[in-house]
Amino acid sequence: MPEQYIGLQEVINKQLEVPQPVLTEEQMEQINFTLIEALHTNKQVYLTYYKQGQCITETGFIQFVNSLGDLFIFIDDVFELKNKMRLIELIDVRLA
Repeated sequence: MPEQYIGLQEVINKQLEVPQPVLTEEQMEQINFTLIEALHTNKQVYLTYYKQGQCITETGFIQFVNSLGDLFIFIDDVFELKNKMRLIELIDVRLA
């Protein structure tokens, strides 16, 4: 019986998956600008990123941005954990 529930949960999760949004050049520039501003002013941000078929939004602070290396470090507001993420995973960034 537990195997059935695991199988059903996998089917439900598959149906909830969304394709990764494609951003325009202008949207990517705005995200980069907002990341840099948040880094230099130490302002809290709302980050929306794509991971495993879902769009996830978190709040926290930007600690490091490397545009050339396609990488940034984000400290989440809840657990204060450092998260290393790729810039291409980002969908939206807004100052809180």
